[in-house]
Amino acid sequence: MTSAEHRAWGVVRVRGGPPRPALLDGDDVLLASDLPLQQAITPDLAHALRSTTLNPLIELGRSAWRAVQEAAADAPPTARVPLADATPVLPVRIPDFADFYASRDHATNFGRIFRPGAPPVRESWRHMPIAYHGRASTVVVSRTPIRRPQGQITLGMLAPTAQLDLEAELGYVCGPSAAGPIAIDRAEQHIFGVVLVNDWSARDVQRLEYEPLGPFLGKSFATSISAWITPLAALLDARAAPPPQDPAPASYLQARDPWLLDADLEVELNGEVVSRPPARNLYWTPAQMLAHLTVNGARVSAGDLVATGTISGSRAGSEGSLAERYAGERWLCDGDEVVVRGRAGAVELGEVQGRIAPAT
Repeated sequence: MTSAEHRAWGVVRVRGGPPRPALLDGDDVLLASDLPLQQAITPDLAHALRSTTLNPLIELGRSAWRAVQEAAADAPPTARVPLADATPVLPVRIPDFADFYASRDHATNFGRIFRPGAPPVRESWRHMPIAYHGRASTVVVSRTPIRRPQGQITLGMLAPTAQLDLEAELGYVCGPSAAGPIAIDRAEQHIFGVVLVNDWSARDVQRLEYEPLGPFLGKSFATSISAWITPLAALLDARAAPPPQDPAPASYLQARDPWLLDADLEVELNGEVVSRPPARNLYWTPAQMLAHLTVNGARVSAGDLVATGTISGSRAGSEGSLAERYAGERWLCDGDEVVVRGRAGAVELGEVQGRIAPAT
């Protein structure tokens, strides 16, 4: 696939107009409905390119995505708009959201924080990818202000969180709808592209509620994603072999050619880079996450978001959350700005930004 087919997907408003599917092209955006598709155009594709989200286009599959990307190479001036004149909006309607717990370093760090004196990583974690079911309706696009949430921070006491945290992650946007189970060696056929994710977390709320059923109010208030979706096809040269898994997982989690994205993230807080988490050492792969998510017959829909969970490394300065980076001595304050950036090989993954607004 040529570089012309690797432009990131998004949805933008131009000068206050309706949301329109677009491709990112340097300092410009290319309005997809104005591209010269010629013989490739069909009624379904024409409808998809006039939609306010990418979901109808995603549902049409790879041949439609490729046709639009190829047409972008001959984009007329009428399709080109300066990025400064376009306002990105949430690119997909997210029917469902699952956030995994794929980093062994993060799982170890948090096990020690939340369960001191107990084994930091539970036995089940090494046998299957563990996730929580997030709240799709509170996934927001980069640059959306994040209102400080409230919850029970001590039993019976409702108050704004005093321990607001960030979580630097990768997210996979699912391709055309399909019923499970999805075979692990076909999992990447069900991935449209990659976004950066910040799964904001209220740690004092989370600490009280995560036993026995896992995160709820501590995470459901907001999850930010980058405005532009990098096609998975653009990242073929940015793959790495995952670390060995011990014990060997069940057969449905064993791929013939397993891979992770060799991506480097960067967390910036108020203009200061505070951490550089590496994605190449995640324990569970995106294919394993999709295979496990659907092994019981669960269906995936176009635009579903599957995230890795916090990405942390083993060295100081590679933690993907403030709780790990500062051992509970630094949390997000009102007015703080967080930017998570990413790069995979030669491909920039963009950024996801959020600023903290006071509690209501």
